[in-house]
Amino acid sequence: MPSRSAERTDAAAWQAAGPEAELWLDYDPAVRELPGIGLGRRTLTGPAGEEITELHRAGVRCLRLTEPVRLCADAPAASARALMLLREATGQGLAALWHAVCTDGCVEQRRFHHLYPPEELTGGAAAEVAADWRASYFPSKCVYRRGPGFVEVRDRRFGTLELFTVDEPGHLAQLDALADGVEVGLLPEAVHRDFAEAGLIAEQAGRAWFLPMRVRRWPFPSLTV
Repeated sequence: MPSRSAERTDAAAWQAAGPEAELWLDYDPAVRELPGIGLGRRTLTGPAGEEITELHRAGVRCLRLTEPVRLCADAPAASARALMLLREATGQGLAALWHAVCTDGCVEQRRFHHLYPPEELTGGAAAEVAADWRASYFPSKCVYRRGPGFVEVRDRRFGTLELFTVDEPGHLAQLDALADGVEVGLLPEAVHRDFAEAGLIAEQAGRAWFLPMRVRRWPFPSLTV
């Protein structure tokens, strides 16, 4: 069993791996060149949901991740944290400029195709996958919403609608933690198995994290979700 000091060190390393982002107050590339629109760079070390909510409230509408983001299972903590940030930015309606990297073919599984498409994708069949990602993307492609005693996930990453209802107390109890990554060894076996089989979690840097984004705005027409 890891010592308390080891757990603290791991948690500190995870937090320190927060990505750096360049921020703007507008989506339009031309407007972003105007004085006062750019807010410079910031390292986002807090929980992804809190960071993006704070930025959105401050008027940020576009961000650029300054480092490439690896999608594969062997991705470092920095990439995992960046992907969670992209999940939240996509859910809040921010434009995201980023460079994705995949060397093991995992991107062809469309696991991350609900995230705002990358400007550039390198590795494997990059050109074809990137084009498909951009062409098939729409807001709220893989989302969840909470009801009384349950969570509903609506997933269209793979074309047709897949609907999941999470109502087991043990599974529900893990959702908030999974939003920002749970050490795989600390995740109850049944929760890990069920979410993994449904394709609803990613596992990187020794942590599992929830892929669907929370619904914040219901798109029109809603039946596309």
